[in-house]
Amino acid sequence: MASEKYRTRVGSVRPSHLMFTSGVGALVDLPNFSVLVKGLDEWRYDGAHGWEPLVEPRLLAAVQSLPYRKGEPEYLDFRQVKELRPAPWLAGLDQNPAGPASRVGVPTLPFPSWMRCTACNLLAPIDSKVFGFENDKPRKPHEARFFHENCGRKRKGRKPLAVAARFVLACTAGHLDDFPYVEFVHRGQPCPKVSHPTLEMNDRGGNLGANVAIKCMNCEAQRNIREWMGDRNLVRLPRCRGRHPHLSWFAEGGCDRQLYVLVVGASNQWFPQTLSALAVPQSGARAVEATVEKHWKALEPLPKSMYPWARENVGAFRELAKWSDDEIWEAVERLKARREGGTDASSGGYPDLRTPEWEAFTGHPLPEENDDFAVRRLTEIPAALRGIYADVVQAERLREVRTLIGFTRLDAPDPDDPDLVTRAPVTRGSPQWLPATEVRGEGIFLRLPEDLLREWEDRVAESVAVREHREAYIRFRKHRFSTRIQGPFDPERGWPGPRYYALHTLSHLLIRTIALECGYSSASLTERIYAGTPDDPRSGILIYTAVPDAEGTLGGLVSLAEPDRLVEITRRALRDARHCSSDPLCAERLPQAPEDFLHGAACHVCLFVSETTCERGNRYLDRRFIVPIGDEPKLALFPELP
Repeated sequence: MASEKYRTRVGSVRPSHLMFTSGVGALVDLPNFSVLVKGLDEWRYDGAHGWEPLVEPRLLAAVQSLPYRKGEPEYLDFRQVKELRPAPWLAGLDQNPAGPASRVGVPTLPFPSWMRCTACNLLAPIDSKVFGFENDKPRKPHEARFFHENCGRKRKGRKPLAVAARFVLACTAGHLDDFPYVEFVHRGQPCPKVSHPTLEMNDRGGNLGANVAIKCMNCEAQRNIREWMGDRNLVRLPRCRGRHPHLSWFAEGGCDRQLYVLVVGASNQWFPQTLSALAVPQSGARAVEATVEKHWKALEPLPKSMYPWARENVGAFRELAKWSDDEIWEAVERLKARREGGTDASSGGYPDLRTPEWEAFTGHPLPEENDDFAVRRLTEIPAALRGIYADVVQAERLREVRTLIGFTRLDAPDPDDPDLVTRAPVTRGSPQWLPATEVRGEGIFLRLPEDLLREWEDRVAESVAVREHREAYIRFRKHRFSTRIQGPFDPERGWPGPRYYALHTLSHLLIRTIALECGYSSASLTERIYAGTPDDPRSGILIYTAVPDAEGTLGGLVSLAEPDRLVEITRRALRDARHCSSDPLCAERLPQAPEDFLHGAACHVCLFVSETTCERGNRYLDRRFIVPIGDEPKLALFPELP
């Protein structure tokens, strides 16, 4: 927000919120009104001195390889993305809240653009000029507010607060629009009295959904919002105008998707589509490609014949000294083809960012340490854990970079099938850069014995529990997506399989034990499950700190992988998994038709963790696959305690 009449800063969010909670296109609820985060075209770095792009070549290459098909909108073409940027920011806000730092940040605009006076219930758009705005306290931007300029009901001499009218329209293409109050109350016709009618909004309360009456003060027409709420009233809603208010742009020709009425603050108004990668050392062809990508601006214009000269005169070649000219040239050509040709894949999907991480953690020997990645392997697995872990790696330094590639509305993106939902744009044209954030921490990597998992998979493959979980997954996919998509739909696509259930459940058990016994809050931990595919099975769990503060970098988590402590934590995790205070209800739970939840013997008491910790939203969990519970002890991966 910008104007010479008032201060521009209206609030603050963490950098991670711009990835997962309040990113481009999201509505952010402030104490007195709500704002919409503008698109990247409006972000300015002119005043943000000293910022540098976040360098993570593997993640940048993955972004550039996102599927793009000829004929699709330009904003879906990521081949021209050159860098990943942190949010614009300038130090000095605490010392001088009215100084230059207060004018640097992420741009927003008030949305919805209709306001209601809390004293007289007047309903009008902001541009009608009946509402004023004040934000005169540099240290209290949260007190910024709109007010009714000429209201006759002043309270204690202060002009009454005006709040956002809390209804908006949205569709599954990511479009968002103001609720058409004038057309709604007059049933699509103009007011018979005046061209610009005066409206009033009365919230009557109640427990049967919205009960908000809109009244025209000129012609006395009146109508209740509930007439457009609910599935049975969808046919009454107008045609979507294809509006992207965060981009100040309308889709050409409008939109043919069904509109839905949302309340400001609804959890389904914005879902992020993100990619994240750990900064792991590369080897072989991967290593030279990563280094070439890092110095692309310097290398791209050079012909191969100039490489001998460049080795003496171009700084970028210092990091390329161990590779021959042929190896460097081949990497340049591969990256150039990827950037120019893009991907014309028909199957869609996200790039594979886990394989290099798996190779780094399981390599022999482990990669050399650097500022972003330092790991060491336990020389010997404790005798009590040899039947549980095949490898234990302590990660003393980790760096994770996350970037936002788009967002969806109404339907959350599927991690395994991104084409099911429509990605909304973060720019009006082909993006040249994307917002990103980084976190540094530490972690523990645990690899289970492959022969143990294979034998267990063969044992449980035809069990009732696995069959019920698979059928629940199919129901979940059908119930959630079948009415939203166009074209072929495979309800079994992305089924993680029993191996993922076992690894994921063990990960949650360990996270909860670490949080209870060792002082870490579960919200400060996160997980990465390396289960692979049926053709390339893997068996790894990475538990690491991923919060942008000091808690995750003090060595506390790494110390838990020392032999004695690891035995204690693992033993307690498996022992506690055998019992839940919600048993026998929890122990007997299996999803059966028509239920479509994606967990079995799991609940908030025994397995669930915070949403920021779990990579799959507390789905694909079942204690019976780890320890013997109930009447099917043969399903347990670990029938005995270590």
